[in-house]
Amino acid sequence: MFPQSLHYHIAPMVTDLVKWLRDAWEPAFDAFNNIILAMLLKIEAGLMTVPWWVWIVLVMIVSWYLTKHIGKTLLPGVLLFTVGVFGLWATAMETLSVIIVAVIISLAIGIPAGILMAVSERANTIFTPILDAMQTMPSFVYLIPALMFFGLGKVPAVLATFIYAVPPVQRLTNLGIRQVSESVQEAALAFGATPWQLMREVRIPLALPSIAAGINQTTMMALAMVVICSMIGGGGVGEEVLKAVNWIDVGKGFEAGWAIVVLAIVIDRISQGFAQRWDTSTKQSSSN
Repeated sequence: MFPQSLHYHIAPMVTDLVKWLRDAWEPAFDAFNNIILAMLLKIEAGLMTVPWWVWIVLVMIVSWYLTKHIGKTLLPGVLLFTVGVFGLWATAMETLSVIIVAVIISLAIGIPAGILMAVSERANTIFTPILDAMQTMPSFVYLIPALMFFGLGKVPAVLATFIYAVPPVQRLTNLGIRQVSESVQEAALAFGATPWQLMREVRIPLALPSIAAGINQTTMMALAMVVICSMIGGGGVGEEVLKAVNWIDVGKGFEAGWAIVVLAIVIDRISQGFAQRWDTSTKQSSSN
């Protein structure tokens, strides 16, 4: 046994720090909460306003545009139809709104931070261990800071999802920019490109396939937090899964789990399709 005389707990200090932060920064937390909640409600209302059959048709049109394959076009539509058949369309749209807001915040912060890591070794040194910790930490831990500052509800669910999902896009943005050919960059500089023009016109366009892969991974990781965030009031399909587990209702659990699987398949196929098209376009432009 570890000697009890060597025990030292920082829990009281952490509790006092959180209380101080909540009291000192309450207006900032309230403002952030209101902004995220307003964005979330508007996106959810927009998703619910569009008829279910329009969404299915739109997904099939996008699938055809990306694949030009009849089977890969019909499959997403059929899968989404089954979600409605199970009576989970509204909850699926609620889940999708949380994912969309979390991904928007992740991209708005992760992509610029990835660019900063690519151009600054100091930033890369600082961010790398932070991202390592974020990716190795158990996903339940992300609920703690969200609960500490925002309590229960959809806003802390968005925050926890953001913390969990932002590392892939930040890492892959950094990696993609760093992998741009030195000869291409030297040629652009030789033609008089400024550092900003080099980044905007050369490095970012050539890094788009990697950035797109990061967007795909961030989106899928956001979806992976759906069930976990239901424990802090995230709602949506994850809440249906949680209820089924609590009630030991295998049938309801299967239907809710199926809805999550369908969302994952459809989102993954569409985002990967766009990533492949960007990759092809980038290769063609660089070869020309």
